[in-house]
Amino acid sequence: MTVMIDLPASTSEPAVFEVPPPAPLIEVRNLGKRFGEVEVLRGVDLDIGRSEVVCIIGPSGSGKSTLLRCLAALETYDEGEVRIEGELLGYGERNGRRVRASQGEINRVRRNIGMVFQQFNLWPHMTALENVMEALLRVRRLSRAQAKQRANAMLDTVGLAHKGDAYPAKLSGGQQQRVAIARALAMEPHIMLFDEPTSALDPELVGEVLQVMKQLARDGMTMAVVTHEMGFAAQVADKVMFIDQGRIAVQGRPREVFHDAEHPRLRQFLQNYFDRNAFWTRGSEGTPL
Repeated sequence: MTVMIDLPASTSEPAVFEVPPPAPLIEVRNLGKRFGEVEVLRGVDLDIGRSEVVCIIGPSGSGKSTLLRCLAALETYDEGEVRIEGELLGYGERNGRRVRASQGEINRVRRNIGMVFQQFNLWPHMTALENVMEALLRVRRLSRAQAKQRANAMLDTVGLAHKGDAYPAKLSGGQQQRVAIARALAMEPHIMLFDEPTSALDPELVGEVLQVMKQLARDGMTMAVVTHEMGFAAQVADKVMFIDQGRIAVQGRPREVFHDAEHPRLRQFLQNYFDRNAFWTRGSEGTPL
């Protein structure tokens, strides 16, 4: 972006300053991760800007969930770097060498990240409201009144204000996942990570969770979503990344990935997806992917 600034009359022409674009909230460079001799991620580069929705697709075992867990510092990475809002995650420097950061420093850098998993991980002995309140009390150190007020607001955001007193066993899978989303949102994250949030749900319950995520996207939440829901990716994502064998093989806007990409492995993946699904997934205006 170019900004023109008028200087005093003694200057014959206005000065021109190049204003750099805002830095991404998440920056990943040459990321590598191994489990023993198995190389799970190889040379991954990724930028996620503010209010951007990035959907990560690919076959099972391709490294999608491992990538997300590295972004949340739930897994260590072996090569490259991850920066969250400009700060290096997971490592520091000592005597010119990279060393593992302390848990306190890791928690500080990832403090603005919320994550939702495949499984709901709710405390069974706590109500929906209490599940959302727990981290607010223990981590944020809010008073019970403050925590309850924020938890109720978050349950309302996901359409469950009327279920605050219900225990997880009395909630459907979709409702439990929405409580898990409310719990993450209550911490006021700048970035939300979703690791296949609908994969454990019955098909008829998937829509209610995706609807909440679509609203978060409309509200400007920065999101990275590992998903097998191609329709959701086509409708909501600003950028889609296809991972295969630990590498980002294709990335671009949804139409570029779903329509125009010529990468043979991606085409095979999409064909297998549609072969497994009886209905052709359609976009928001009823047009095919």
